[in-house]
Amino acid sequence: MSGHSKFANIKHKKEKNDAAKGKIFTIIGREIAVAVKEGGADPANNSRLRDVIAKAKANNMPNDTIDRGIKKAAGDMGSVNYEVVTYEGYGPNGVAIIVDALTDNKNRTASNVRNAFTKGGGNVGTQGCVSFMFDKKGQIIIDKEECEMDADSLMMAALDAGAEDFSEEEDSYEVLTAPDDFSVVREALEKEGIPMASAEVTMIPQTWVELTDETDIKNINKTLDLLDEDDDVQQVYHNWDE
Repeated sequence: MSGHSKFANIKHKKEKNDAAKGKIFTIIGREIAVAVKEGGADPANNSRLRDVIAKAKANNMPNDTIDRGIKKAAGDMGSVNYEVVTYEGYGPNGVAIIVDALTDNKNRTASNVRNAFTKGGGNVGTQGCVSFMFDKKGQIIIDKEECEMDADSLMMAALDAGAEDFSEEEDSYEVLTAPDDFSVVREALEKEGIPMASAEVTMIPQTWVELTDETDIKNINKTLDLLDEDDDVQQVYHNWDE
């Protein structure tokens, strides 16, 4: 994935209205709940929780909100019953789409996701039908304006920490890692005081699909907007070259 387009999307999301920001906080809150349930409430002994906290901070979630979420999840251990579900399918002109959700009602979520695909002229497929077109990677995006370290020093710091790849774009740097190395690399860069615009394990397309037909573009936007509005949907990956 090109770092600058990813960075543009990050900036756009962070500049969105309060309702959109609330949605991002809801998503991260659920991830905190699941991480606490799986590994406990102490970030020092729970690398997944540390990663979610880093994601929360990158999205400007206040520290007291993060702490409240951890305490609430720790106190509600028996009632946190979100299930991780993934849907794969096709949008217009064969655009590959993967939807990650956390839900307490799989029937509701499946219906909503199917509806989003259908309304955009696409369809939900079988498990694995498009995921082979993506590589699962840890991805860290760094805003050049926020980073005092020069590109060569930053690259060496990232590679020394175990990163697989480093690239420089017009206004950002991108660090890629194997999923299992993500936490170690992220924490090493954090210790160096490097600010991160985004830090997460994501799905990166191997190839991109261009859409030129106005109807196709309208339909893919309809599907992505409906998925974005669904509270159960945590993340959407696609290979549309916007």
